[in-house]
Amino acid sequence: MAATNDRLSLKVTDVRCEARDVMVLELRSPEGGVLPAFTAGAHLEIYLGNGLIRHYSLCNNPAERDRYCIGVGLARDSRGGSSFVHQTLRVGSKLDVSAPRNNFPLELAAEECVFVAGGIGITPIMAMIRACEAVHKPWRLFYCARNRQRTAFYEDLRTMAPERVQFHFDDEQDGRLFDAVASLKDVPDTAHVYTCGPGPLMKAVEAATASRPQDRVHFEWFTAAAVDASADQPFTVVLKNSGTSYEVPAGRSILEVLEDNDAGVPYSCREGLCATCRTTVLAGEVDHRDSVLTAAEKASNREMMICVSRAKSKVLELEL
Repeated sequence: MAATNDRLSLKVTDVRCEARDVMVLELRSPEGGVLPAFTAGAHLEIYLGNGLIRHYSLCNNPAERDRYCIGVGLARDSRGGSSFVHQTLRVGSKLDVSAPRNNFPLELAAEECVFVAGGIGITPIMAMIRACEAVHKPWRLFYCARNRQRTAFYEDLRTMAPERVQFHFDDEQDGRLFDAVASLKDVPDTAHVYTCGPGPLMKAVEAATASRPQDRVHFEWFTAAAVDASADQPFTVVLKNSGTSYEVPAGRSILEVLEDNDAGVPYSCREGLCATCRTTVLAGEVDHRDSVLTAAEKASNREMMICVSRAKSKVLELEL
């Protein structure tokens, strides 16, 4: 397995149609052998042959060290990522990927794990369920999909623990949406709630869990939240390690300004979703606009995603 820094060169060893418009790809080292370990909720950064970089969650058992499995749903408005995977990748294809990263970790010390998944958002949840099963941790799943044909891992879940899964199929509900408040009302505050899926589902669960301890509510977002940038003000970013400083005007990100000055850092999504550009904050107050850091992490003011977040103070010092 060739590796360069954080990058691995892997081979697609199996491809299967998991549901309508959902593919599962199995990735292994071309030479066989052990892959870097991952934990439930982790994802891979995939470097596609068309020049795009995409992030896909791992859905297999974290105890497996010889393969990675990712689930990829074909987006109706694909910008070239999921369509490339579905149309191009086959058994034998080579892919460069990052080592596993986890912005959505599972807390196995919780008394119970409650999962809410929508569509392809089931992929990280499947790894979490398998991790719970391995240690006999109580869990339950609310799984929303447009219809049964589009429900990835339906047979696996029906075989694994049907009594723990409540399905919500849009076409069988006479137009009724998933009721997050009613579904979660009997979940004790000691449980940890994990949600991954489309924006409207995430917002519904976010509202339904607003009164719960926030360190027990976890989200993996597909898309960035809309931000009102009309009141943005310019500020100065100071790079401590290089001893340089730059002005960041309204309408431009720290990342963009650093790129303009050949001082860029690794990045991927540019939307505050993947945490590739996570940077340590040394001084100043951050205006957090990412969808990765928890409320407590944002309040600590120790890190930020420089692709989207800005400064509330006039000067922001970073460990760069």
